[in-house]
Formats: sequence, C-alpha cells, structure tokens
Amino acid sequence: MAKSFVFSSESVGEGHPDKVADLISDSVLDACLAGDRSSRVACETLVKSNQVVLAGEITTRSRLNYEAIVREAIRGIGYVNDDDVFHADKVFVHNLLTRQSPDIAQGVDARKASGKKTAEQGAGDQGLMFGFACNETPELMPTPVMFAHRLGRGLTALRKGGKAAWLRPDAKSQVSIRYVDGKPVEIVNVVISTQHTADVTHGVIEDFLIERLVRKVLPARMLTKKTEFLINPTGRFVVGGPEGDSGLTGRKIIVDTYGGWGRHGGGAFSGKDPSKVDRSAAYMCRWVAKNIVAAGLADAVEIQVAYAIGHPDPVSIHVDTQGTGRHDDAKIARAVARVFSFKPADIIRQLNLLHPIYRRTTNYGHFGKAGLSWERTNRAAALRAAVGR
Repeated sequence: MAKSFVFSSESVGEGHPDKVADLISDSVLDACLAGDRSSRVACETLVKSNQVVLAGEITTRSRLNYEAIVREAIRGIGYVNDDDVFHADKVFVHNLLTRQSPDIAQGVDARKASGKKTAEQGAGDQGLMFGFACNETPELMPTPVMFAHRLGRGLTALRKGGKAAWLRPDAKSQVSIRYVDGKPVEIVNVVISTQHTADVTHGVIEDFLIERLVRKVLPARMLTKKTEFLINPTGRFVVGGPEGDSGLTGRKIIVDTYGGWGRHGGGAFSGKDPSKVDRSAAYMCRWVAKNIVAAGLADAVEIQVAYAIGHPDPVSIHVDTQGTGRHDDAKIARAVARVFSFKPADIIRQLNLLHPIYRRTTNYGHFGKAGLSWERTNRAAALRAAVGR
C-alpha cells in the first residue's frame, strides 16, 4: 500500500512585522561590514506601532547613521502610505546598542587569552546548527517551503509592480503538499493572507490572487479540482504590519530555513555577523548538504554540527542521509571531513562571508537562492572523489 501524508510549510512577506525587524537588523549588519570587514555585530530589532527599538552589541570602525538605515529599510519594504501608522518617515527610533563584551571578543578573536586553549578564532557561541538538502526541487530544497516562498515573492512583485493598488506590505502564505511514497504529487491547499486597503472587496482579492498569483507561480500539474484556496480567510486584513502586531528579529527561523522539513538548532540568523556560528555554520551545513545531494551521494541529507564558545573545532559533526545514501553515512562523513573545514575562520573564508550580502538573505528563505556562496555545488566532484578513496 502506498504511504501517503500531507506536509505544510509557510512563508511570510517582507512587510510582516518580524521580517521588518529582520531586514532592519541585516541592514545594520551590511552597513557595518561595508565600512569595516572586522565588524562584530549582534543587532536585534523590535517594531511596534510607530516605534523601532535597536538593541544588542556592535563593535565597528564604520561611521553609521542608524536612524537613516532604519528609515531606508522601512521605505524599501513599502510602508510609505499616508495612512500607515508605521511609516518610514514618521517612526521613532530608539538606539540601545552597546559594544561587544570583551569576554566574548577574546574567545572569538584569533589571539591568545588567559584561560583560552588556543590562539585560533573560536566560535562566537556554543550551540548546534543544521543543514539540509534534497532532490525534490531544482534548488535542492523541500517542495512545500519553496512553493510558499514562490507565492510570497510573487505577491511582493505584484504589489511593487503596481498591479493592484489595494495591496499592502504585510502578508503570509502557506502550502500543503501531499506526498505518496516520498514523492510530492499534489497541492492539497493554498493559504494566502495579505493586508489590503479598506475599499476593496474580499471577492476581488480572492479572484485576483488565485488567478494572478497562485495559478501563475505554482505548477498546474499539482493543482487539482480538489485543491482548496483559502484567501484572507478571516475576511478582512486592513490593519497590519507593526500597527497590528509587534515584530522581533529572529522569530521566523523555520521560514528562514526548511519550512519545518529539516531540523533547526534554534539560533536565529539576521543581524549577526559571520563570527556567530548560529548563522555561518548553518550556512556551512547547507553548503555541505547541497553538495552531497548534487554529487549523487544521497537523495536527501541532514547535517548537524555543534560548537563550544571560543573553541575553533566543532565538538561534533553528524551526517544523516535518512536511508537514501548510496554509501554508508560514516563513509560520507569521512569524505566531508576531507573536503570541508568547519572551523569558524575557515567557514568565513570558504564562503566569503565578510561582505555586505545579508539583506539579500532576509526575505523568502536564506536557502534555495541563486548567487549565494553556500548555494554553490562546487565541491560535488571533490566529494565523489573522496568517497571513492
């Protein structure tokens, strides 16, 4: 008997309050790195009503106008309408940023320090990070989250392209996929909630989004007569963004990664420079996992790595091909160790992370996007060779 189940993943638009906070934090990070590649940044943002609060620790030689950075990020999202309570030119910005703790800095810096066991650059914190890849989609990502991101990107393109004047920035999408014997076969339902002006009817919103968005970006072969469309299912979504709900950096970690299909260690990404392994090691694990699948060594693989703060070597590396490997998992793990280095300094070097690239990662997932260094499959041949030794 065929094994059948339904799996759902969501995405959120760039105007969602949590993503507003993420973009502000990543905008601050990029501004720091643009002027000083050695910047240490841990920037958290809270948004609510007409208020923006910056908090965290930053050590940088860059000269920054934080208020201007915040307003530019909000303006780029699209909170510029006359009736927006949260408006790029009208928000109040509160700056609570301080310098990085010297106790943390000595663990991360590549120098000797009392009590530190090595002079190498250490991990910026303890913790565990995961990476995942599978051969379901061209991006080597799970289908549900990629489809949800497609809807989110498409909705933003319609709004910013002026295709519907009633669209506003806050939005969410969700897609449920039926799998049969491990293969995605049909879309069971599609959920879209988008903020809108008060003068548009629910019927107009529903018809527009089904015809101009859903049927344009999702594969027709997977949309069936039974597919359910739930468009603005509350019936009204006029009050949105930080006016309707508070937003905080790092609250959309499942949206940012694999939509719940692959595990997550718990550490958020946005606002953190690559000395923080919460971010850089998760990118590293994705790179390794993607190369394993691209090399044909497995149909799906999950990588886990763990660190101790201030220590350069990971305390563990685990490879799990979830029963799809062409070789024993231990053999693939040995090949990974030959081809890749998981030391924090080497991760930064291998992935070229000390550049202002992070605003590009904020929305619609940190994985599955072309042009990012951790999405390359440039080590696939080396992995195949290493497994064959």
